[in-house]
Amino acid sequence: MAVCDSRVFLLSICLLVFRGLSFASQQSAQPASQPAATAPQGTASVSRSTPQQATPTEQVQKGQSLFATQCAFCHGRDAAGGESGPDLTSSELVEKDVNGNEIGPVVRSGRIDKGMPPFNFSDADLAAVVLFIHEQKTRMDSKQGRRRTVQAEDLQTGNAEEGKQYFNGAGGCAKCHSPSGDLAGVASRFRGLALLERMLYPGGRRAGPSSSPATVTVTLPSGETVTGKLAYRDEFVIGLVDSSGWYRSWFKSAVKFKVNNPLEAHSEELGKYTEESMHNVLAYLQTLR
Repeated sequence: MAVCDSRVFLLSICLLVFRGLSFASQQSAQPASQPAATAPQGTASVSRSTPQQATPTEQVQKGQSLFATQCAFCHGRDAAGGESGPDLTSSELVEKDVNGNEIGPVVRSGRIDKGMPPFNFSDADLAAVVLFIHEQKTRMDSKQGRRRTVQAEDLQTGNAEEGKQYFNGAGGCAKCHSPSGDLAGVASRFRGLALLERMLYPGGRRAGPSSSPATVTVTLPSGETVTGKLAYRDEFVIGLVDSSGWYRSWFKSAVKFKVNNPLEAHSEELGKYTEESMHNVLAYLQTLR
């Protein structure tokens, strides 16, 4: 009886070992658990780090910094115009620009005839400058009248007595104008910035031939002279509207001509004014009420 019991006990032990080995083999044959499956993805995500892109605000700040060091000396720190550069926030080119397609070529090629050198910006730097210019344009457009604030005291920094001396002397203004004649009461008709613009651009900033008071006398090869209002002028052609209202034009190389433009002296004076003399003359004009 004891022998039988021992055999049964040994048989039971063998069955338990066999079942354990079978269970282990089944477990090893099953697919890997979820953590083992996701581990390779985690490893890949670490090795493929994506560089962070600058936010629009950071780009504008970068563009502002670049503009301040490279462009502000002509166009002003706010892109609204400087001593020698135009107001970019009111520029037609900026108005038409989409993502730098208009501004970019001008920046990289320059405008040598207007004193603007080319700038070798990287694509990223150029994009930042363009974004800053558009940001400034949006800001300026949001202001009533689309104009920067000009305080009255900003236009009253000159010396009226020195301005009078310049008017009668070096400026040559008295050759065409009289404080008791055409300029009598001018400070009552035009105030502040309007008076300054009238002084600098009496025909308007964008006045074309049609609004110009200039006249021209053309002498033909036959000796005949034709006089009329200057209507067109370029490197090759001179054109006028005669007293009958007819438009007539000639090649410059075939005729002689003389243009009489009473506003030409103002255009020439723009290149002679200093900041001081300009404000002095303005101060003098402000006394003519």
